[in-house]
Amino acid sequence: MKNEEIFPKIDHTVLKAFTTWSDIAKLCDETIKYGMASVCVPPCYIKKIKDTYGDKINVCTVIGFPLGYNTTDVKVFETKKAIEDGAGEVDMVINICEVKNNNFSYIENEIKQIRLAAKDVILKVIVETCYLTDEEKEKLCKIVSDAKADYIKTSTGFGTGGASLQDIALFKKHISNDVKMKASGGIKTKADMENYIDAGCSRIGTSSAISLID
Repeated sequence: MKNEEIFPKIDHTVLKAFTTWSDIAKLCDETIKYGMASVCVPPCYIKKIKDTYGDKINVCTVIGFPLGYNTTDVKVFETKKAIEDGAGEVDMVINICEVKNNNFSYIENEIKQIRLAAKDVILKVIVETCYLTDEEKEKLCKIVSDAKADYIKTSTGFGTGGASLQDIALFKKHISNDVKMKASGGIKTKADMENYIDAGCSRIGTSSAISLID
């Protein structure tokens, strides 16, 4: 697979707790240079990126990250603030506690509220597959589809495991045709990226795309 086929599918990511502005600026410069889909960054940097780079770059940020157990009201506020600051995409973490409580109506309601708050901005739903059974994953595929999210995403990269091709195959079988897939977490080689794209992923979340491809 040619590099120019891979880079436009990359969300170039830095989400560590100690991320500095110099880290962010480097990420943004690389994203522009290589034509990546977006930078995926902490919410506190959205406005500075937009003030510095304007429309040269698409900013993705995270909501309820990384554990997902913020209340729905907090996630809705985060989403509205992120969009106000200039985010073009938001990646929200579901409330995994409520999945384990078998409270799937809570999950669906929360995604729908964030979908409403996000308006026309791309919404990706992180389900954190490492904590889920296959039955739970199947239910969440239906919920993400019914809530009209744009993507289902495997992982935060902060859990006990990341993406797997088995989970992508399960997603593909159970999501609706208008929901796309994003793989993130544990993607270590160019071959990994190619395999996930071949499996149907429209986005790859990684901080290492340039070093892996080069």
